[in-house]
Amino acid sequence: MFLPYSQLRRAGNHRRFFSWYTKRFRTFSQAGTSFGGGSSDSQGNAFLIPGATVATLLMLGMLHARRLYSDKKIEEAREKGIELEFQPDAKAAFLRMLPLRSISRVWGFLTDLEVPVWLRPHVYRAWARAFHSNLEEAALPLEEYVSLRDFFVRTLREGCRPIDPDPYSLISPVDGTILRFGELKGAGAMIEQVKGFSYSASSLLGASSLLPMIAEGKIPDESTISEQESTPRERSKKSWWRVSLASPKVRETVSACPMKGLYYCVIYLKPGDYHRIHSPVEWNVLVRRHFSGRLFPVNERATRTIRNLYLENERVVLEGLWQQGYMAIAAIGATTIGSIELSIEPELRTNRPRKKLLHSEPPEDRVYEPEGVGVMLKKGDEVAAFNMGSTVVLVFQAPTLKSATNNDASEFRFSIRRGDRIRVGEAIGRCHDSSSAS
Repeated sequence: MFLPYSQLRRAGNHRRFFSWYTKRFRTFSQAGTSFGGGSSDSQGNAFLIPGATVATLLMLGMLHARRLYSDKKIEEAREKGIELEFQPDAKAAFLRMLPLRSISRVWGFLTDLEVPVWLRPHVYRAWARAFHSNLEEAALPLEEYVSLRDFFVRTLREGCRPIDPDPYSLISPVDGTILRFGELKGAGAMIEQVKGFSYSASSLLGASSLLPMIAEGKIPDESTISEQESTPRERSKKSWWRVSLASPKVRETVSACPMKGLYYCVIYLKPGDYHRIHSPVEWNVLVRRHFSGRLFPVNERATRTIRNLYLENERVVLEGLWQQGYMAIAAIGATTIGSIELSIEPELRTNRPRKKLLHSEPPEDRVYEPEGVGVMLKKGDEVAAFNMGSTVVLVFQAPTLKSATNNDASEFRFSIRRGDRIRVGEAIGRCHDSSSAS
C-alpha cells in the first residue's frame, strides 16, 4: 500500500511520513510483546500488520477478478442471445442479515476523508484503471479533488456531453448500460427486472404516484382523452390536487392498467461511470418522494438473485410533466451508495440512521412550490448525483399510434438496444410523425 523506501527518500515529506510510520509500527510491536508476557512472540507480531494488509489486498483483488469474470460471462451470453433468468440463491438471505446501511455510512465517511496531495494522482489513477474511468474528461486536475468522494462525483469538462438538439428526442439522464426498456402494458403496469420476475411501476413510484392508470378493461372516454391532451399548465394543476388529496392507502395494482403510451427504461451505472443525473427533457418537477429502504447491491448478478430489488432499496423519485404528459425519474441507491444528492433540493439527506427497526417505513413526500408549476428544468440540466454507481429508472408518457388509419398521429420509438452503453445527452428515443415515416 506504500511506495518503496527508495522512492520515499526523494522527497522530504515522504521521508518524514516513513519515519512516522516506522515509529508507530515499533510501538505497536512492543505493545504486542508486553501484552504477550515475553519476547518470544515479538517476531510474529512484527509481521501482523503487513500480513493483514497483504491478505486484505489479495481478497479485494480476488473479488475484483471475480466481478470481471462474471461481467465477461454476461457479455458473452448477451452476444449469443442467451437470456439469463431469475434464480434466487442464499446470497439475498445473507445480505438481509448484514447492516448494509451502517456499512454504507462508514464507507461514506472513509471516502470523505482528505487524501494527501502527493497521493491523490496515484489513488485516482488506480481507481480509473480498475473501473475504466476516463480521466481526460475530468473538469479539474487530479490534485484538486480533496477526497475520493469528490473525485467520484466529479464534473466533466464543458462539451464532453453534448445534448441531442432534436426537440422531439428524449435523452439519457446518465452514463450507463441499458438493462431494460419497453412499453408498460397489462394489469399492474409491470416492469421486467429480469426474465422470470417483474415488479409494478406503481410500487416503484409510490402509492400516491401521478402515474396515469385506468381500471382494467375500461375504455377511456372523451373527457379522459381531452384531459390527456390538455395544456401542461392545466395538467399540472390537476396533478397538484391529485397529490394533495391522495389517499395514503396502497394502490391496488392488479385491477389497474396503464394508459396507452407509457414507457420505461432502466439504466445501470457502473462504479467507473460519470455519476451525475441530468434532465432527460424539458419538464416541470412537481413531487419528490423519498423511500428509506435497504441498500442491496444493484449489479446484474443482484438483479437475477434478489427479488423486488429496486422496490426494497432506498430511492428518490421525482415526478412531473413534460410536453407529452407524465414523467418520472427513480434514482435507486445501493450498497456504499446510500447518499443520493438532489441539485434542486440540497437539504435532502438519504441513508440516515433509522428511527424504527422495520424496513417498511412510509415514503416522505414533498410537493414543490409554486402550486401547479413546481421546479422547471431544461433538457440536460443537472438534477442529482450518486456517491457510487447505481441505477436509474425512467417512466414516461409519449405519443403512440391510436389506430392504423390515423395518419396525423405520432409515435415514440426507442433508438437503443439492451446492453448498449449510453452517455448523458444521447437520445434513447424520439417522437416520429407517422405520416412522414410512411
